[in-house]
Amino acid sequence: MSAARYGLIEAGGTKFVLGVADEARTIFARERIPTTTPAETLGAAVEWFAAQGAAYAAFGIASFGPLDLDPASPGYGCVRATPKPHWSGASLIDPFLERFGVPVAIDTDVNGAALSEALWGAGAGLGSVLYLTIGTGIGGGFCSDGQLLRGLSHPEMGHIRMPRHPEDLDFAGTCPFHGDCLEGLACGPAVIARWGKSLSELPEGHPGKRIIAWYIGRALATFQTVMEPARIVLGGGVTGTEGLLDLIRAEALAANGGYTVGKIDELIVPPGLGDNAGLLGALALALRSIP
Repeated sequence: MSAARYGLIEAGGTKFVLGVADEARTIFARERIPTTTPAETLGAAVEWFAAQGAAYAAFGIASFGPLDLDPASPGYGCVRATPKPHWSGASLIDPFLERFGVPVAIDTDVNGAALSEALWGAGAGLGSVLYLTIGTGIGGGFCSDGQLLRGLSHPEMGHIRMPRHPEDLDFAGTCPFHGDCLEGLACGPAVIARWGKSLSELPEGHPGKRIIAWYIGRALATFQTVMEPARIVLGGGVTGTEGLLDLIRAEALAANGGYTVGKIDELIVPPGLGDNAGLLGALALALRSIP
């Protein structure tokens, strides 16, 4: 008898990554589709999974947010108010429940990645992992002893308020809710709004890389003080910029001032699972949905 198959969805603001895997983390098929409208994107995802011919045991969805994650809520599995056009109120789980009739687990993309990195990646065996992604948006998830941090809803780490870099006082920020929160200052669109290019496209010596590292480093120092993670994993397209990770480590160390137990610059690493952190996060969620 072949091993059970799981449908995996890493739902991002610009693309959905789809996959089919088994419990051993073997990914048998993978597809990438653009994020357009809910009907078009979710419809294409459902049809792709159907075309794979698998008998799915469960689906896992690791998605951009904010999300309604209260199982008692009538909006469970829906996207809450978001600046992304058309997606506020869209149900991410209903199309898969209706088509396949199997359990559908859902959490944020960063919670999924935090869980997969804690189980199988850079934080395996360490007890606690903070995962932060810096890309189109900024979000974070924290996993401790296999449990994800959750309150009334999921954490919104990208929306903490930040001090202003002295060379960046005139920029209002791009967050439609808070202006100059961490996301409004350091996400990919915020970089382009200031300087007209992505961070990796800026010329050598441009101050942009140093300014963005300053913001991220100070945010990490704040999260380190609050949570004391054994590992801090940084993902997302912005953090892939050459040389940025070392700048972030230095800025985090300066901001932390040696106060916390962990030497923060030594804790900051890229994803141990590479580009699979999000997809395997969806697998971890799916596996937890099976009694």
